[in-house]
Amino acid sequence: MPSTTLTAPAESDRLIALPGVYRPQHDTWLLAEALGHERLGPQDQVLEIGAGTGALALRAAASGAQVTATDVSWRAVLSTRVNALRQRRTLRVLHGDFAARARDRRYDLVLANPPYVPSPAPLPPAHGAARAWDAGRDGRVVVDRICAGAPGLLNEGGVLLLVHSGMCGTDATLRHLERAGLDAAVTRRAVIPWGPVLRSRRDWLRNEGVPGSSDAWEELVIIRAQRP
Repeated sequence: MPSTTLTAPAESDRLIALPGVYRPQHDTWLLAEALGHERLGPQDQVLEIGAGTGALALRAAASGAQVTATDVSWRAVLSTRVNALRQRRTLRVLHGDFAARARDRRYDLVLANPPYVPSPAPLPPAHGAARAWDAGRDGRVVVDRICAGAPGLLNEGGVLLLVHSGMCGTDATLRHLERAGLDAAVTRRAVIPWGPVLRSRRDWLRNEGVPGSSDAWEELVIIRAQRP
């Protein structure tokens, strides 16, 4: 599978992000590369979970697909709507939890860049910028919900593209998706230096025995899961 050296797409600098909204970073760019290998057309329905600035939703919309983007942050929703207007792309942008907003709908492609950073707090924060990265003590609070909900979100043959850190357990994600009846595999990897959040938690991560916490590098993975 590809191990990628990541560079920021040119359009990243042109995206508007209101204060507190997660700007596209290495995980976004890795997911964008994976998205580029999926065939999308005007009949395809796409869901993005955790839109942020809408970078991935806009890429999917550029293919002509019908795209819905969701985020629990009103500022992210507004940022995505502004960026769609600036790029003259048609997006359906919804505020709220993905499970509620996508209930009773199915998609051909689901894109997910959820919070996945292990945190001393047992649950993700209810407010603030940290909602974009903090995901409980094992980093899996949102990842596990996406794995459990994926079969109900996908059409037959539909694909989930999920990015997260190796710190929160790549094998656990694969097992969860396979138990849910999906064909899952890691399709891309990238190794990046620790950012400020991980550096600030170095001692806690080591004390918790989090995989990779003795390094200064973090592995990102793309997991592609398909509904038969």
